[in-house]
Amino acid sequence: MKNINKLFIGLFSILLMFSSCSDGIDPITAVDPGADAGSPVITIMYPAEGTAIQVPEAVATIDIRLEVVDDIEVEKIEVLVNGNQIAMFDEFTDYRIVKRTVTFDNVTNGEHTLTVRATDISGNVTTKEVNFSKEPPYSPKYAGEFFYMPYDGDFMELVNIYTAEEIGTPAISSTSFLGTGAYKGVADSFITVPLNEDDLGSEFSAAFWYKLSGDASRAGILVAGDNADDRNQGFRLFREGSATSQTIKLNVGTGSGDSWNDGGSIDVTGDWVHIAFSVTASETVLYVNGMPLRTATIPGAIDWTGVEKITIGAGGETFSYWDHKSDTNSLVDELRLFNTALSQSDIQNLINASAVTLYMPFDGQYKDMVANREVTVVGTPGFAGESVEGTDAYAGAANSYLTLPSEGLLGEDFSATFWYKVNASPDRAGLITIGPEDTENASFPDVQNKRTSGFRLFREGNATEQRIKLNVGSGTSDHWNDGGVINVAEGDWVHVAFTISSSETVIYLNGDAVNTGALPNAIDWTGTDLVSIMSGAPRFSEWGHLSDTSFMDELRFYNKVLTQDEIQSAMAD
Repeated sequence: MKNINKLFIGLFSILLMFSSCSDGIDPITAVDPGADAGSPVITIMYPAEGTAIQVPEAVATIDIRLEVVDDIEVEKIEVLVNGNQIAMFDEFTDYRIVKRTVTFDNVTNGEHTLTVRATDISGNVTTKEVNFSKEPPYSPKYAGEFFYMPYDGDFMELVNIYTAEEIGTPAISSTSFLGTGAYKGVADSFITVPLNEDDLGSEFSAAFWYKLSGDASRAGILVAGDNADDRNQGFRLFREGSATSQTIKLNVGTGSGDSWNDGGSIDVTGDWVHIAFSVTASETVLYVNGMPLRTATIPGAIDWTGVEKITIGAGGETFSYWDHKSDTNSLVDELRLFNTALSQSDIQNLINASAVTLYMPFDGQYKDMVANREVTVVGTPGFAGESVEGTDAYAGAANSYLTLPSEGLLGEDFSATFWYKVNASPDRAGLITIGPEDTENASFPDVQNKRTSGFRLFREGNATEQRIKLNVGSGTSDHWNDGGVINVAEGDWVHVAFTISSSETVIYLNGDAVNTGALPNAIDWTGTDLVSIMSGAPRFSEWGHLSDTSFMDELRFYNKVLTQDEIQSAMAD
């Protein structure tokens, strides 16, 4: 009976197949792909041309992403870095559209060339190349600089890529002068970092920002010595005094003896001060906020015999015998060491540069040159092919802008400067926005307009003139500065600057103050985790201040209120 049923089902299936064909459903038939019309098309999604990889590791790993499309059939794909093959594919599930990710784990510092070569079944070959680089997380910016610690989340020295040894429980403070963190002193704690003999010479300087706490009446700040009982080598920078006043002092070893610089007093006010000192074969100079505090003679060059490391935040193992121990609750930021003697002018330049928290020159890449912050590209902005300085400038496009995290950029005082060439179409646009998400309109992302914190710099007008305006939130309300007008017809680059203090905002065009707006108190930064550049989106979109199709160059943020002289000097530079 079962066999009869199986036979019946089989006959029924055959009849059904013939019936379907007669009802107009075509059977599957082979299709001639036709003649090979062209070579394979290669798209390299990552890395893009000019990609710069910056990680602390000496050797990095990247994922190369590529796509190859051919009208007939891809036969082979080869992937090469610097001429050496790292992968080859010749078996594909889809032989017309091939997507691959290739992991390359040997990216060393320097320039690299990625080559992708695709061959189709007819022998047509396409080759595509992109150039990328791996850069150290930091390259020295100043003559003689051989050591730099920014303390932005870790205790890493960025020139030689050393991670400090931690003794006790030293901390990173979220309060910083620049960036996202600073060294914070903790009782019975400090850090040490190796020093290379090749970096040490007859001249030496150190510079850093310092926020003094009087919790310990005396403490070591920076110490580099050879043993616990001998001050004849290296140096010792330390402080001693009271809860209201502290004296910064320096001791330097010259081989057969040691030399003292008794420095001077600084107030225990909780404000950041810039500390620097220089050592030559004839003198030492201590500076506070760029001004010489005291100069002392020295009978010879500093002696580095047996000095292998620097101690930060305490007298450490070589200078604790006079109770110059941990610098409890004091903060150190932006520490740099030099194998040259800095002049007063050099130190002033360091102070000025430390006020710049973000710098984007837009020279063919969207990169922050201060802290290498991660920049997200939205849409398809471009480059202008012209600039005020450097090789290029940002060129805006519809529905396009840049975003980056605001961490490390926000303070009670704020300034920004940039060069700008306006395109009046559209007739309004956002330039720079650091604003909060409008949670009341979370369901309507295109209707964002919460203005009680952060700021919004934007323009609006017509085809002949555009007005630059600023809106600032102070916590419970917002405040307007109606700025000044740019003549569109002139088509010139215009220098734009604005400052925000605890009492007022000022907008400058070409170095002239065009308008001042009052503030009842300091700017409020609540919820302002995102910076938008060349658009109001995504946090300031309700009134149509969206993407700007204008050009921007040399964008800088500052953690201070710039004076008019400083703005005019920035223009001249």
